[in-house]
Amino acid sequence: MIPQTTLAEASALLDHLRARDLRVATAESCTGGLVAAALTAIAGSSDVVDRGFVTYSNAAKTQLLGVPEALIASVGAVSEEVAWRMAEGAIAHSEADLAIAITGVAGPGGGSAEKPVGLVWFGAARRGGPTITAREMFSGDRTEVRAHAVLTAFRLLRRMA
Repeated sequence: MIPQTTLAEASALLDHLRARDLRVATAESCTGGLVAAALTAIAGSSDVVDRGFVTYSNAAKTQLLGVPEALIASVGAVSEEVAWRMAEGAIAHSEADLAIAITGVAGPGGGSAEKPVGLVWFGAARRGGPTITAREMFSGDRTEVRAHAVLTAFRLLRRMA
C-alpha cells in the first residue's frame, strides 16, 4: 500500500513533468520499483512514465543498464559512481527525457562501517544535459529508508525538470 502523502507527491510530480512535456525512466535497486509503482498508481501516468528498471542484482545493473562489472567490483554497488552510471544507463536504454537511479542499503542487514544501513546514493540524468548525484543517510527501518528514498527521488526529478 502506497501512503496517501506519497501518492500526493507522485501526482504533483507527474503534473510538473507533464507541464514541461518530459518523460521519465526509473532505475531502482534498494527501492525495488517503489518509485515507478508510486508514479504509475496515478491514473494517466502513462504520458509521463516511459519505463522502469528494477536492477536489484549487480548482474541486472550490468545487463540492463550497462554498469560495468569492473566498476561494481571496485567501488561497490552502493556508490556514487554506480548511481551515476545507472542514471546514464536508464537514459540510454529508454525514450525518457529524465532518469532517476537509486542504490542503497535499506537494511536491516547488509550494512558495514563504510556503507551503513540507511546509506542511499541517487543519480539523476537529463537527456542531453547534466547527470547529478546525491548521497543521503536515512534513519529508520527498511520500510522507512525506502519511503524516504522515494520522496527524495521525486525531489531530484523535480529539480532536473
